[in-house]
Amino acid sequence: MLSQTTLKRHAALVDRMAEVRGLDLEELMLRGKLSFSELEDSVLRCTNCANPDGCAHWLASQTAPVAETPLYCRNADQFHALEKS
Repeated sequence: MLSQTTLKRHAALVDRMAEVRGLDLEELMLRGKLSFSELEDSVLRCTNCANPDGCAHWLASQTAPVAETPLYCRNADQFHALEKS
């Protein structure tokens, strides 16, 4: 079972990655474009990432919205789909 610390870390990474992509996850949930279950799945996918430290470093260096996530992002397809919704 994943620790609460791990889940919180990856939830923050998912939220920041969405922000960097120009997506507001809370707004998407309020508009019915993203369910709580889908958000949970995103966090769980993120916990399987082999490079969370690299991801955190990449995210920290971003100052404006970007068109694509790094190739290793396990939620790239979901973020792309949410952009189109």
